[in-house]
Amino acid sequence: MEFISHSPAETESLGEKFGRAVQHGFVFALTGDLGAGKTQLVKGIARGLGVTARVHSPTFTLVNEYGGGRLKLFHLDLYRLETPAQILSAGIEGFLSPDGVAVIEWAERIANEEFRMKNEEARRRMIFVKIEIISESGRKIIYDDFGA
Repeated sequence: MEFISHSPAETESLGEKFGRAVQHGFVFALTGDLGAGKTQLVKGIARGLGVTARVHSPTFTLVNEYGGGRLKLFHLDLYRLETPAQILSAGIEGFLSPDGVAVIEWAERIANEEFRMKNEEARRRMIFVKIEIISESGRKIIYDDFGA
């Protein structure tokens, strides 16, 4: 599927749609350049899940956990992790079958072959979302169709 967003609010609105539709145990794997709107999409997912807490990027903490919605939300940011060893030692595998919903920013960092083979079951529950910058406020969002 493809969606063209013309503003951060439209990106957040798409995320809200995702949050209303997603089921327990799914993982959103987000890719896109710095400033593409990944965190904006996560804010919408949180709103769609009914999370009322302020959502912000966990760049320095690796994981933020939000409760209070219909499902728990785990928001991961792999930006500061560079190697598969760093990612595995950070405990990312535990979030590939979340007790709720997980969103992983910079998911391309877990795309190596070894990681994929070890986690094939988890990959079946991943929703891949790629955000491309097409203008100052425009974004092309390409995502797996999961019924949202």
